[in-house]
Amino acid sequence: MLELLFCSLFTILPDFLYRRYKQGKRIGREINLFTVWYELRWGITGCTVLTILLITTVFFYHPTSTTVSSYFRTVSILPDTPGRVTEVYVKTGDTVQAGDVIFALDDRQQQAAANAAREKVSEVEAQQAVAEQELQAARATVEQARSTLDHARIELDRNLGLQQRNADAVAQRVIDALDNSVSEKQSALDVALANQRAIEARIETLLPTQRAGAEAALEEAEVALDQRSVRAGIAGNIQQFQLRPGDVVNPFVRPAGILVPKDQQEGVFVAGFGQLTAQVIHPGMIGELACATQPFKIIPVVVDAVQDVIAAGQFRPSDSLVDVNDRGSNPGTVIVRLHPLYEGQAASIPPGSACIANVYTSNYEKYNDPDIGFGQSLLLHMIDTVGILHAALLRLEVVMLPVNQLVFSGGH
Repeated sequence: MLELLFCSLFTILPDFLYRRYKQGKRIGREINLFTVWYELRWGITGCTVLTILLITTVFFYHPTSTTVSSYFRTVSILPDTPGRVTEVYVKTGDTVQAGDVIFALDDRQQQAAANAAREKVSEVEAQQAVAEQELQAARATVEQARSTLDHARIELDRNLGLQQRNADAVAQRVIDALDNSVSEKQSALDVALANQRAIEARIETLLPTQRAGAEAALEEAEVALDQRSVRAGIAGNIQQFQLRPGDVVNPFVRPAGILVPKDQQEGVFVAGFGQLTAQVIHPGMIGELACATQPFKIIPVVVDAVQDVIAAGQFRPSDSLVDVNDRGSNPGTVIVRLHPLYEGQAASIPPGSACIANVYTSNYEKYNDPDIGFGQSLLLHMIDTVGILHAALLRLEVVMLPVNQLVFSGGH
């Protein structure tokens, strides 16, 4: 309508003024309902053609999007394993910090496993203490066997010396008996040393391995026990949380609630533009944004990035071929990311707000090209100038937004 009124200023209005004041024709007589078409046919035709050209130029070079929103991230509140709720520590709307317990599940089985693992660790520690005592006893036995062996060797050497000085002084059977005694004592010492080495190996290798295994089992049991307390991974607000003690929670069925993180990327808006405008929109374009949560407020924005793929064309491998006709009803849009031109201007807009946005083509840099002709320069100036119509349309929509929402839409 605004384009039609604008075009009528250059076509219908001059035609009417000429016939009314130059030719002297009067309204209601020469100019009436039956003669208006014939009298203003050239002006009406020119206005229609000019309006169509103007609308095409405005919406092509200065595109608009009515599907703009500042998306935000949510985190599902889920336990690692299914279980029955025993305690609930928060409610909807509460603010939690990272590490705060949200709710707890029945942990009797995990508690029993942790207790068994602790008992296993205590058992290994007790075996370590017993092995230390056994090692001391083995060392004492070795010292005793070595002392006995030394005494037997001294006795054997003494008798051998006596026999060498006087063969008849010591009988050969005594020498043989002492030699056998030394061999027995040597064997006893070897057994005692082997027993000591076995106990040392048990203390240095077997028991530490058993202790490490028991501690690993204990750590695993404590992790499983800790997982029965569902904690917040990041700081945020609890939403849609109606969990009560006695409820059964299963991570494969549904979440227990939603956590909206506090640390959100502020002031980033995502807009969907028609595919025809993909050749016009590029990073760095200046635009304007208006949201329903902040009526009467226009926020200047700049195009931050343009998605180089269209989401409607994505597919996942399956057991059937993709038919393009199945997606013809939803061709998809060009996704554009916008952010405020000045920092902090969008701070008052809640994430998820429904917004509308315009982006404007600017050919300022091309005007300084020495090779540009007069006709091309005039065309570029005209394209840049008509952007003011779209800016006016945006402001008209912002002004009429409360009326449309509260009156014509039933307050929705």
